[in-house]
Amino acid sequence: MKKKLISSILAGVFALSAAFTTQIEAATRDEIAAIKVSKSGKFSYWTQNAEAKQKLVAYIKDVTNKSSKNFIPVEDRIATFDMDGTFLCETAPYYFEWMLYLERALYDNSYTPSQADKTYAKSIEEGIRKTGKFPKGVDVDEAKSQESVFAGMTPAEYEAYVKKFMEKPVEGLSNLKWGEAFYLPMVEVIKYLQANDFTVYVVSGSDRPTVRALACDLLKIKPNNVIGSDPKIIAAKQGDKDGGDYVYGKDDYLVRGQLIEKNLKMNKVSVIAQEIGKQPVLAFGNSSGDTSMLNYAITNNKYKSAAFFVICDDLEREFGNEKKAANCIKLAEENGWTSISMRNDWKTIYGDNVKREK
Repeated sequence: MKKKLISSILAGVFALSAAFTTQIEAATRDEIAAIKVSKSGKFSYWTQNAEAKQKLVAYIKDVTNKSSKNFIPVEDRIATFDMDGTFLCETAPYYFEWMLYLERALYDNSYTPSQADKTYAKSIEEGIRKTGKFPKGVDVDEAKSQESVFAGMTPAEYEAYVKKFMEKPVEGLSNLKWGEAFYLPMVEVIKYLQANDFTVYVVSGSDRPTVRALACDLLKIKPNNVIGSDPKIIAAKQGDKDGGDYVYGKDDYLVRGQLIEKNLKMNKVSVIAQEIGKQPVLAFGNSSGDTSMLNYAITNNKYKSAAFFVICDDLEREFGNEKKAANCIKLAEENGWTSISMRNDWKTIYGDNVKREK
């Protein structure tokens, strides 16, 4: 009997160990999509005493408790997340959509960009790979050029292009494709919130159709819960006619046009108000460009609210920058946000099979 009991215990230990190993090695999109976090908040990728995790769990337990004065009804449990640098890699060597843009403008043999787009793309690549300096107004101008090189594609063609690029390896990080470059601890946060009946929105400066292709299926987020920078969507035969004067015909189809607006800074708050129609109670970001969204969530909110700020301070498993990290920590302290340290709070970032190439 004693031997059977010991064997049973050992079998359980080995099974648990194997399950954890499989989980910690998660890298493929199927494995990431399968990540689950219990309603009570049992995380696998966070260090045990991570203060940010503890604050989040305490907050969720409070606002989902019907007996608490801070209880939030399900319909008002709104959480907004920035994407790049908040739950997706943005450092190897730069934003996903910028690398996608360079691929199209400079290295796609099936496409010939305008001279203006080609010249601008070269200046962006120079900034990313050599100088670290970009032209003035780069956020908006890069977005304009990016939409320009993809203009004329149907939505389906663009989605296929994005998904093909997602198969490319991430530079500087081994064993990682772009479509897998998600911060596993932040995926857990999203799954945890969903388990507690929060509606999660992605509010990104990146192109909205790009974000949808990257994140919707993986994170179980509905396409209409993604907000991003938008290309104008027009009818293929519309030409220069205003949409108010043009009638979509039976032989028509949709194509991408030029940039409408870059979804940055205060623009994020404006579109949240316009498209969600409710003030978020939780917000997650990683840069000064998210300041407005984070402060909007915690300012004059009728519900208990909180904001969390991801700090890229890991120099071993990621391309952290100590100076930038210090500035971000200071920004979080000044605004009353909770900092999340990649270095101290996370057991792994992309999985233990992903290494920084030095």
